This record gives sequence, structure tokens and C-alpha cells, in this order.
Amino acid sequence: MTVSDAVSGLGWPDADTDRPASGAHPSSGYEVAAGAHLGWPDEDAGRSDPADTGDNPRSQEVENMAGSDTGPDPHVRRAAADETASRDDGSPTLTAPESDDEPVVEGAPDGRPRPSERFLTAADIATDPVDTTGALADLDPPIAQQAAVALIAVSRRRQPLPAPASTRVMVVANQKGGVGKTTTTVNIAAALAGSGLRVLVIDLDPQGNASTALGIDHHAEIPSVYDVLIEEVPIGDVVVKVDGFDLLTCVPATIDLAGAEIELVSLVARESRLRRALTAHLSALGNGEGYDYVLIDCPPSLGLLTVNALVGGDEVLIPIQCEYYALEGLSQLLKNIDLVRAHLNPSLAVSTILLTMFDARTRLSAQVAEEVRRHFGETVLSTTIPRSVRISEAPSYGQTVMTYDPGSSGALSYLEAAREMAQRSMAPTGNAEHSTSEEMR
Repeated sequence: MTVSDAVSGLGWPDADTDRPASGAHPSSGYEVAAGAHLGWPDEDAGRSDPADTGDNPRSQEVENMAGSDTGPDPHVRRAAADETASRDDGSPTLTAPESDDEPVVEGAPDGRPRPSERFLTAADIATDPVDTTGALADLDPPIAQQAAVALIAVSRRRQPLPAPASTRVMVVANQKGGVGKTTTTVNIAAALAGSGLRVLVIDLDPQGNASTALGIDHHAEIPSVYDVLIEEVPIGDVVVKVDGFDLLTCVPATIDLAGAEIELVSLVARESRLRRALTAHLSALGNGEGYDYVLIDCPPSLGLLTVNALVGGDEVLIPIQCEYYALEGLSQLLKNIDLVRAHLNPSLAVSTILLTMFDARTRLSAQVAEEVRRHFGETVLSTTIPRSVRISEAPSYGQTVMTYDPGSSGALSYLEAAREMAQRSMAPTGNAEHSTSEEMR
């Protein structure tokens, strides 16, 4: 089979006879022949080009492949007919506004406009992505609606987040491994820092994954949080600035931290060593140098490292994977939080719960989310983090998903979660975790 035979079988014009010479502008006949097999209508019925007449065998062949109807594809015609029929059944449709105030919606009671219902098209959002109050109009195709949602989220990235009245020290903890603690820590930190807030990340996990995700070296010779806990080195001597962010810094973790729990056993005030170091560091910062957020990434255990984090923080952020196993160990974590609150840190409270790895295609994810929201109420963020390949790929490049692919679903979700955290009041639902810990034991 020759190339000419192959393209002829596809209904394309002959490469030797109908295709324009290299560098020449394609003729109108070639355009029609190339698009007719897709069901495209003839834009210029009055053309005198041979390709538009029945004398051209290639044109006749394409016409036979496309069908006798030279109009749009049958699926397109059927969709257009359905849309026309739907507008005749009295359903609400957008019409031209009668005034400059609000659009009129046909089908509204008494034919009156609905000021509270505002429909936005993709063109409206592209014109002014900041003023996005209202619902997306159904007249846009799904791809346009998705683009509009992405445009809204990306435009919000330029809007600064409200700064808290004082530094919020948040402990990201869950003794269950693989629920997204480190991923949540680094991406929430990147989202906050990218929105104009000063953020410090303390990597308290011996694996050092948070340090890896932020692109920070953490081999054995690097000064790390181990030196802070064991050698009482000031945090200011080990903190490292994260590349690509002006307002994000990190205290890295090294493999030395793996033996810290054993060494901490014999030390005085072993549970509060991180708190004393962090308090001294925050007090030493001058005006304008303080942090808005301090995020502490905990290891997947309930040992002395996690206890140090719980004693050193004021709030607990619990990432919960939308799977059954993630719920099993939650009661033990809540019990430990109650013990720390009772004996070591009375101000500690569960302020935020974030659902991660949510898969909208499965009933299990929806059931776990429903169960968590039923137990914890408003403590659970309305934003959920979906399963995303981009989130998993980002650490291999030493980046967070916020810089690796800012337009991905994972990045947009973490941005919304950070915004929701910043806009919430710090006051947690203290009674919720007490009653829940009793119910789930």
C-alpha cells in the first residue's frame, strides 16, 4: 500500500494531485475535502473550485463518507434539536436584560427578575474573574465551565489572604501513615506563603519528606531539628529559606532524628523541648519578621516526637484519607490529644480536619466523608483534596504541587483549603472532639 492509497482510504485529497505545493497557501478545495469527512458544512456554496463540484472524484468520495446530509454531524443536529425543544418547555433561560441592574430569567414567578440568582458565562468570568458571585450558566459547554472554574481559582491566587492576629502554630498529625500529612503540610504552607503570609515549616518526621518536597538538602551533616531537640541549638541557626518563595522557610529533618526518641527519654522536660525552642525563636524575631503560620509535620506515630509537636502547638490539623482504615486509629489520636491537653498543653485543640485522597467515583469516599462530617461538624473543611497524579509527581522534582502544576486540581484544592483555613476563626469546636473520642473508642 502506498501513501496515496492510505490517504485516499481516509477520504483525504490525493497527496499528489489535490494537496497544495509546499509553502503555498492551501486552496479552498483542499480545505473542504480535508474537513468534509468530519461532517463540517460547506462555508461557501458558491465556490467554482473543481473540488466543490461533483466532477472531482475525491470530493465525491468524501461526500459518500460524510453522508448525504452536508450539514453538521447527526449528534450535533440532535443536540441542537434537544436544546430547541428544552427552551419550549418553560424552563428558565437567559434573555437580554431589561435594565442595567440584573438579568431577567424567564420562568421566574410573575416574570420578575431574580436579583439573588446571577448566572455567569465563561466570557463574563474572563472579563472580570474577581467578581464571580453567582452560578455558572448552563449555556456554556462543560469544558468552558471547567476553564471558568480554573480561572476563578487562579485569579484568587493573586488575592492576599487575611493574616491572623497572632502566630498560629498548627500541628499536622495522624498516626496512620499514608494519609497525606506531609503533602498537606508542604502544600498548605506553599499556598499560604504564595498568598502573602509568612510561614515556617518544621519537619519532625525522620524520613524528611517535607524537606524533600520543599527542595531542601537534609543529609546527615545538615543542621536540623535534631540539633534543636537534643543539642538545644536555636531554631534560627538551622532554619532554611525555600527557593521560589520569599515568605516560606523550613527547619529540615535528617536521619539522625530516628534516634531522637531514645535520646529524649533521659532528658529533662523531654515533652516540651520543641515548645521552649519555638517560643524562644518567635520572641527573638523583630517587628515585621514574625510568622503568620508555623506548620509542624509529625511522623506516623504517637511517640515522643509527636508529643513534642502537640505540646508545642496550639491547634491540630488532622488529614484523614477517605478510606476505612484511616478512621480506625483516629480514636487513639484523639485520646492522646485529650491527655496532652489535660496534663501538658491546656490550649491545644483540634481546629481543622481535612479530607484527602477523595475519589468522587467511589461510594466509599462519600461514606467516609459523610461519617467524618457527622462526627466533627464544622471542624471539617468544606474543601476536599482529590486523588491527583500531579500531587504525587511534584516531590520527585523537589517542588510542591503549587509550583509544579498550579492549574491542576490538586493545587487548586489546596489553595482553596488554605483560603478556607485563613478565613476561619481560630475558635475550634472544643466539645466536638471530646464527644467524638468517646463515641469512636
